[in-house]
Amino acid sequence: MIEGVIVTPLKRIFNEKGDILHALKCSEESFSQFGEAYFSTVGMSDIKGWKKHSEMTLNLIVPSGCIKFVMFDDREESLSQGRFQEVIITPDNYVRLTVPPKLWMAFQGVGDGINMLLNIASIEHDPTESVNVALEHFNYSWG
Repeated sequence: MIEGVIVTPLKRIFNEKGDILHALKCSEESFSQFGEAYFSTVGMSDIKGWKKHSEMTLNLIVPSGCIKFVMFDDREESLSQGRFQEVIITPDNYVRLTVPPKLWMAFQGVGDGINMLLNIASIEHDPTESVNVALEHFNYSWG
């Protein structure tokens, strides 16, 4: 596990007319503040990343499809420095992944069809508060 990363089981209420999938409550410990919410899709085997935010906390939920998230910790002061952490989220493994600032993150579509995530971000998008590097930058095998 990487220091500061939180995986929270979420409530999914099954209903014959359509399910209810919880995402985030302001009363939860992992909630910091609300900046914006957006959806993103990723195709099967496609990879988006590596990206590191300097201020934004990510709250990632996958209501449709299957997405593998990979975080890398290069923070000098961290107890988990140099570690990778993988989390696969699907509607059957319905959790929220909270990723604090200053961690590298990338994700891969691993399901057929639409692989969609919802990010409930702590701040509004600001292109100056994040950096990107090529996928080859870190020694990680996407398989």
